[in-house]
Amino acid sequence: MEIEHKYLIEKSKLPAGYDTYPAKSIKQGYLLHKPALRIRKEILLPDGEPKYTLTYKDSGELAREEINIPLPADAGEKLFTKCDGHIIEKTRYLIPAGVKDTTSGRDLTIELDIFSGELNGLIYAEVEFDSIESANAYKPPEWFGKDLTGIKGFSNSDLSRSGMPSL
Repeated sequence: MEIEHKYLIEKSKLPAGYDTYPAKSIKQGYLLHKPALRIRKEILLPDGEPKYTLTYKDSGELAREEINIPLPADAGEKLFTKCDGHIIEKTRYLIPAGVKDTTSGRDLTIELDIFSGELNGLIYAEVEFDSIESANAYKPPEWFGKDLTGIKGFSNSDLSRSGMPSL
């Protein structure tokens, strides 16, 4: 089960030093949109090996089922040729949130996504939780903008299908 909040971030409000945290280069596309069937290629920067994953995600807003299946590189690259819509490219920075999940006590991580390519200029932050109660109790930092959780047009599947949303 994936439980997460997604926030819009203004470039001018990015915290100093965000780019010093561990980062991944991500390329993803969608074979299906509802429910989502996604292919993703991740590379740990600066010089990690590519990892390919096929992911199924149920429809939903705050919480939804997610199943991840690792793939060999040749299968991953072949599936990219079958994707519907735009291919999404982004760099994800993994920033400690400085707070714990209220259910499990796990340290929370901010996944800061800075998009490139056709979505250049778009910046999101996502935080994943261990329960809906923890997600509802979360107080985002001041540099976070509008909570986009569940808003049509802002899921990665929607971005792949329709491109840059109206901000």
